[in-house]
Formats: sequence, C-alpha cells, structure tokens
Amino acid sequence: MVEIVTNVKNTHKTIFDVKLKLIGEFVMKEKVLILGLSKSGIAAAKYAVKQGYDVYITESKPLDKVKEECRVRVDELKNEGIKIECGYHSEEFISGAAFAITSPGIPPKSEIFRRLEEKNTKIISEIEYAYLNTKIPFIAITGTNGKTTTTALVSHILSKAFDAPVCGNIGVPPTSLIEGKHDFLVCEISSYQAQMTEKFRAKIACWTNFTPDHIDWHGGLENYFKAKAKIFLPPQEPEYAILNAQDSRLKEFAKECKNVIFFDEEASNEGCSIVNNVICYKGEEIIALKECPLVGHHNYQNIMCGIIIAKLLGMKNEDIRAQIMSFKAPEHRLEKVREMDGITFYNDSKATNPEASIVAIDSFNNVDVALILGGRDKNTDLTEMCHSINKHIKTVLLIGEATERFEENLVKNGFSNIIKERTMEDAIDKAISLKPDVVLLSPACASFDMFNSYEHRGEVFKEYVLSK
Repeated sequence: MVEIVTNVKNTHKTIFDVKLKLIGEFVMKEKVLILGLSKSGIAAAKYAVKQGYDVYITESKPLDKVKEECRVRVDELKNEGIKIECGYHSEEFISGAAFAITSPGIPPKSEIFRRLEEKNTKIISEIEYAYLNTKIPFIAITGTNGKTTTTALVSHILSKAFDAPVCGNIGVPPTSLIEGKHDFLVCEISSYQAQMTEKFRAKIACWTNFTPDHIDWHGGLENYFKAKAKIFLPPQEPEYAILNAQDSRLKEFAKECKNVIFFDEEASNEGCSIVNNVICYKGEEIIALKECPLVGHHNYQNIMCGIIIAKLLGMKNEDIRAQIMSFKAPEHRLEKVREMDGITFYNDSKATNPEASIVAIDSFNNVDVALILGGRDKNTDLTEMCHSINKHIKTVLLIGEATERFEENLVKNGFSNIIKERTMEDAIDKAISLKPDVVLLSPACASFDMFNSYEHRGEVFKEYVLSK
C-alpha cells in the first residue's frame, strides 16, 4: 500500500546530510572541470564559482560551432574568472581537477572521458551535481518517448499547490534552480544523464516507456536499459516508482523496484487506469478522455503519470482535473498547428525514431491522414511502424536521406501509396493538394540531413503551414 508523500523537506534531509560529506571531499581540491560549453555546463560553472572553485570549461567544438545562446556568454563567464577553451581539450585544462561535470551531449566513450579516467578524475553529470548541492526533492521523469510532455504536464498540474519548475533534459539546467525556494524540481532525465549519476535519488521517479533508441551511444539495447534503470534501483531507488503497465519490459522490471505504482493497468483499482473512457485513480474518477487537451493513448498515459504524482503529493481531484484541462502541449510533440479548409495540421517533429512516430500514427482512427516521414535514418527496424501506417495512414510523403530505405520497407510490408518529395515545403504543398483530413509531420528520423535540429524542422513545418 503506497501512502501519500508528506513532510517532504524533512524526509529529504537525511539524504542531504550524506551529500554534505561528499561535497566536503570535493572542496579540499580547488579545480573543477566542466565538459562542454552548453547550457548545463554554463549553469554548473557559475554555481561552482559561487562555491569558491577554480573553474575551467573545455569544449571540443570551435567557438563558432557552439550554439549561439552559449557562445554569446563567453565574455560574461570570463569576467567571473572562468577559464574557457574551445576546439580541443588541452592537458593544462584537464589536469589536476578535483572532479569533472559533463554535459549530456558528450558520449561516454569519447576521448576526453578516456583521458580523465586515466587520471582517475571523477566525472559526474550536471544533474548529479545539482542534486548533491540542494535539499529540494526531485521528481524524475524518464522514458524513450513522452518524457518531455510528461515533465511539462507534471509541473503544470503541481503548480496549483506547489512551486515545481521543470528542469533537466527539457532545456533548463537544474543547477540554475537549486538556490530557489522551490518545493520540487520536476526533472526530465535522458539515458545519457542517468548513466552519469551515482548518488542522485528522486523522491518520485516515472518511467513512461522503453523502446530501442540511442543504441549506438550506449553500445547495445541492454546498456541503454541499464542506464535508465539506475535511478530506480539501489542505491538510487526513489521513494516511489511509477511504471507503464502496458510495457512488458517495465512490467517485468517492476519486480526489482520498491513502492511501484502502475499506470494504464487494465481492470485495476490500484494505480491509474482508463475505465469507461474516464481516467481513474484507485477507483476514483479524475477526468474524462473527452476533456483531455492532448490526443492519443500515449498522451492519456502521460496524463496518468501526472495524476499519480499529484495524488501522491496530496492534491485534490478537482484541482488535478482543472490543471489537466488548462494544459497546452509542448512544441513539436503532436502539436496542433492550425485548421485550414477542412485539414488539420499536426507538428510531431520530436518523433525522431519509429516508436515515437507509431504512437502519433496510432492516435488517428477513421480519418484520411497524409504522413510526412523521413530524415536522417537511425537504421532501426521499421516493421512495426509500417504495420501502423497500413492501419491508419492513407498517403506517405517521404523526404530526406531515409527515403529509399523507408520506401523499400513500406512496399515490402504492403503499403504503396508513397510520394517522394525534395523539400519539406514541397511535401506540405503536395499533402494539401490531396485534401486529407489530417497532415501529420512525424518523421521517425533525426533531422540533421536537412535541418539543424528537430526544433528547426518543426519550426519550418509550422511557419510554412501558417503562411498558407
């Protein structure tokens, strides 16, 4: 039986007492190395300066290749006494550091990791660094798909009763928030970030789903799973673990976890489930599906995660329902762009793998959907996506480097209504000419063949649609 979380700050204090000792070990040495001139790296560097460390930032990219929002802050950082090098990792910078804080975009098998390991320099994630320096409890959200929407939704629901800003992989470094008077930090945690933690321990942790992704990065599917699993298992286990009952891998994994609460478990009065088109928590009706602002079963699962967390923290049903109804989806995640001449346009550019596209595709039933698909291929299995396309999609418009492989797999799986276009704009124009009910951008690919990021790809889609 899971009880409501109460007296949050006091329950977190025993953890903090241990952390002080760990930080004390670091304080004996004055130099701290930051890996990457990124948002998280800058936040960690600025906090480390406040702690009295001698801070060095080392960035492998030349300065002109660093994101502009970070590049423009170089002079500000130098004025605070922070040393910065770009384009290489010099021996002068990386030697003698008490510990290093890594940005999530640096692969664990990179050369800089190897060199630091040879020097026995401890490497921690920026999330770990933030955790070790605050009493604020973390609510951790991870998963292959859905974690960004869930993170934003949880923060929005909790805002009725708590100060609970978002942070982590969603784009806000937690280190930038740890000096604030917050009740909770709702933290999106990627597999990259989870892998580089040792002490991080969430109050509540939620795992939305698990599908193949980032396999090359982690060196295999099992390593990818283990990276995420770390924050659910001793010694990092949360007080409460929220897991997807419809995900067979997570259902089995639950046997290794403590205080598990499932969402989307059929015919259950425990956890959160859908009964007669109403989302219920332990038999109590919370919100009808028709009242939910987000479409698709995967979004109903995200909402269930938010409901469980809010209930654990003691929120009232009517407040939870009102907050859900007022929520707006984050950009590029099955985002409704506009309706025009009977066509509804959706931007799901964040779908950078087939599994993410499947959940978007499966959200549409009994409507004529034109799907824009393609980009830089991750060479993942396309069979299940092709099956979903056969069930729900009338026309596929292919763009980008993956065009030929995607076409081959679609045809092999019995789908032939395929149109190949050169640009995003051409694909949109062609889709409009077909007069479907829905035009859906859900690429199932990375964006880097044609765009700077999935955000850039989504913005191009939205701007062109809105210009029509």
